[in-house]
Amino acid sequence: MARIPDQVIEEINREVSVVRLAEAAGVELHPEGAVLVGACPFHPDEGSSLLVSPKENTWRCNGACRAEGSVVEWTMRAEGVSLRHAIELLRGGIPPSARDPHRAGRSTVPRLPSPVPSGADDRKLLDRVVDFYAQTLRDSPEALSWLERRGLGDPELIGHFRLGYANRTLGYRLPEKNRKAGGELRGRLRELGVFRDSGHEHLSGSLVIPICDPDGEVVQLYGRKVRDNLRAGTPRHLYLPGPRQGVFNVAALDGGAEVIVCESLVDALTFWTHGLRHVTALRGPDGESGELVDVLRGAGVRRALIAFDRDEDGGRGAEALAAQLGAEGIACRRVMFPAGEDANSFAASLAQPAEALAGLLAEAVSIGAAALANRPAPSPREPEAAEPDAGTAAVLGEEEDADDEPLVGADPPPDPEPGPPASSAPPPPTGEAPAVEVEGEELRVAIEDRRWRVRGIGRATSYEVLRVNVMVARERPRRGETFHVDSLDLYSARARGIFARQAAAELGLAEDLVARDIGRVLLACEEHAERAVGEAQGAEPVAEMGEAERERALGLLKDPDLVERICADFARIGVVGERSNCLIGYLTAVSRKLDRPLAVLVQSTSAAGKSALQEAVLAMVPEEERVSFSAMTGQSLFYMGERDLTHKVLAIAEEEGAKRAAYALKLLHSEGELRIASTGKEGQSGRLVTRTYTVRGPVAIFLTTTTIEVDEELLNRCIVLSVDEEREQTRAIHARQRERETLGGLLADRERAAVLALHRNAQRLLEPLAVVNPYAPRLTFADARTRTRRDHMKYLTLIRAIALLHQHQRPRRTAETTAGETLHYIEVERSDIVLANRLAHAVLGRSLDELPPGTRRLLGLIEGYVEEAASAQGATRERVRFTRRALREALGWGDTQLKVHLARLVALELVWAHRGPHGSHLYELAWDGGSQEGPHLPGLIDPDRLEAPDSDEGGDAAGEDRSGSEGDRSGSGRPPVGGRAGGGRAPSGEAG
Repeated sequence: MARIPDQVIEEINREVSVVRLAEAAGVELHPEGAVLVGACPFHPDEGSSLLVSPKENTWRCNGACRAEGSVVEWTMRAEGVSLRHAIELLRGGIPPSARDPHRAGRSTVPRLPSPVPSGADDRKLLDRVVDFYAQTLRDSPEALSWLERRGLGDPELIGHFRLGYANRTLGYRLPEKNRKAGGELRGRLRELGVFRDSGHEHLSGSLVIPICDPDGEVVQLYGRKVRDNLRAGTPRHLYLPGPRQGVFNVAALDGGAEVIVCESLVDALTFWTHGLRHVTALRGPDGESGELVDVLRGAGVRRALIAFDRDEDGGRGAEALAAQLGAEGIACRRVMFPAGEDANSFAASLAQPAEALAGLLAEAVSIGAAALANRPAPSPREPEAAEPDAGTAAVLGEEEDADDEPLVGADPPPDPEPGPPASSAPPPPTGEAPAVEVEGEELRVAIEDRRWRVRGIGRATSYEVLRVNVMVARERPRRGETFHVDSLDLYSARARGIFARQAAAELGLAEDLVARDIGRVLLACEEHAERAVGEAQGAEPVAEMGEAERERALGLLKDPDLVERICADFARIGVVGERSNCLIGYLTAVSRKLDRPLAVLVQSTSAAGKSALQEAVLAMVPEEERVSFSAMTGQSLFYMGERDLTHKVLAIAEEEGAKRAAYALKLLHSEGELRIASTGKEGQSGRLVTRTYTVRGPVAIFLTTTTIEVDEELLNRCIVLSVDEEREQTRAIHARQRERETLGGLLADRERAAVLALHRNAQRLLEPLAVVNPYAPRLTFADARTRTRRDHMKYLTLIRAIALLHQHQRPRRTAETTAGETLHYIEVERSDIVLANRLAHAVLGRSLDELPPGTRRLLGLIEGYVEEAASAQGATRERVRFTRRALREALGWGDTQLKVHLARLVALELVWAHRGPHGSHLYELAWDGGSQEGPHLPGLIDPDRLEAPDSDEGGDAAGEDRSGSEGDRSGSGRPPVGGRAGGGRAPSGEAG
């Protein structure tokens, strides 16, 4: 009988009150100290011998019956039922019977509702039994736990196949056989096999799987015991007595060209739950297959994958089924599990069973008529191998099916004595080179009467590991074709030794012969592996350009108005405004070819268009030179290929998704490479060794974020771009969106691909040349804060990127190193510095500001609002007070956006907050304004005042008190960034 789990009894004792049961039985209880007392209902009692403890939910009789217990024991006595029956009554919420001290020892009237109607036909009766068992499974932790351990706990699987559990409670819900209705109903269930002649349920303690006929009606039940501690001789697998009708999962077989046939229903459930749903099963390796063959023939199935257990019985059963199916024109292949395993035990041992099962199906080997047709005819000069003797047969035998473990109490079988190798030796080697054929990614080698097949050579990526799938097959007298298949590293001596030992046992060969064969197969594989490794480790293939495409790309790069064309092409592919941002993004992508590239962080509120800006820039970068991720884990960068990121653009959708990789990103950008030491196992010995992994840059980085508070270390390394969030920009975007719905917009979208292809080809033609800046000694930059040390490098790199972009418009120069090496380079021109200064004012001017771009914009808008309010009120700015609601209505900002940026201004004391009525806040503008029209980067020299590169190196005569490294501060004399920095966003179009 299935054991009642302790947690079920504990749950009942916790939820059902013994006081309620006693009172419902008519016992009058009155308090006496910490307990309640009353007359015991289980014997004639005129006193108060019953003691009930509400706190412990127990009872005890001090009178004649001396009974005691919990709510379960109370129900057993009150209703005259067994322990399990009492639990069913309590779980079903059946009200207790009235008090009757003269009740008979056992009730013959069922108190639980019957799940099966007495007037139903046999099919309906069996269907109702299945429904009852399905409900029982949902309430049975023991059975559900067994399914979970087997990887079959998916609710969809349980519901689809109406899985159930028989725990011997069906009889409690039926009338007893001494009553007419009970005798008739129990008799019919006994005829169906649900009950045995003894009155017990036939499948008690079993997981129940119904089997249907082609019409979908239940015609058979399969039971699998879920407990391990069974009595000796108790069968684990049961069916209802009588003819075993029906085909499992018959509905999934209709119209399918391929079907998986398993040995057991549990194996079939395993394939189904992992997405392989064209599956059915026999009833054991020797199960009747006639009805299944008829169904497959009628469904038009053309191929069967036989997934029987990998043991001797499974092998015989697979061959017998393949012969039957082959006679019907159905091609058969056998799925090869590891020795001694079946589908369920194999899948339950893996972390990703779905991929492993699909892989085994793909590598299934021919069996039956198809396999016989492909076997070469035996050579007349080669003697047939004799069968191994009894000792050898013991070695070759497979392990017992894991699902049929020894019964409790039975003596374990003795370990078989290892027998000698196969008594017949294969023909002596001829010394001839093996016949090697390559078909796709599959390599075949024929050596004497052994046929080898190797898959997976094309996936080799290094000269240290050659992990492939290897199968060796051989024809044996009276046993037909035998084979061994496994996945192993051919460069591992230990793995080759294991394969040779196992293959020799299965094929009846000497182990040293198989070992020699593996060596010859390894040599045959190496040639193809070298080609695959060379392709994997060599330079990435560059997209081929036709002559016409090349000429168009060169024409773009040689255009004197190249910068204007880039900005115009961004508009052509759908970007509205954002001239400076697009140009900075484009130059950052170009800087990937420098030794110290730029990095960009696009910062804006949600839905402002930061992702659209990033995607537009990346779309102009060749596919092979960009790497995009939605998120990165903390260690992911360290384990990329050594050259996977070299001179590429690394884009991450959101800075939030790269937080755990922030340290690696900063290090990669600053140092140009990553190195990590990690512990792992050595392939052959298994010893723990330390390996060093290196990822080399340089790499240009693109990030986006909606966060105001970004890691300061990341901000220092990135150029921060702010998306235009003004109302005019929104109107322009809306106009462009409406235009795209017109015919003109449709035609423009068709041109987008041509524009992107042109720019990708143009960037492919850019070479990673060295850039020399002859103006560098005369350039100036703000030096009032330490963070300008990195911003200065951003400025210089921006100049180099502009020059690199114009390399096809500059003369190539050469210089000799002291080692005699020739260096090719181009020089920066004055126009590069002019453009760099414009972009630096527009972008780096914000980067050096204490306020994020959105907060700076709000400050400018508040200043305008206060000026207007002061003019309307005829008051000074200091007298104007405003609320957040007033700002929200005047500016049209969202509440969350306004709240975040206004709090930043209050924290920096640029806006003061005063307590208003009813707990509200009134705000006052504390900032005294500024005179700048837009963002400005102080300290940059006016390019018009730059001398020619070949002039005197003495410095800028017009400004020696503030230029270079000798003045108090490098720059033009503008005030340092602080409370009076620019008031708003630069108008679009200022740069370039």
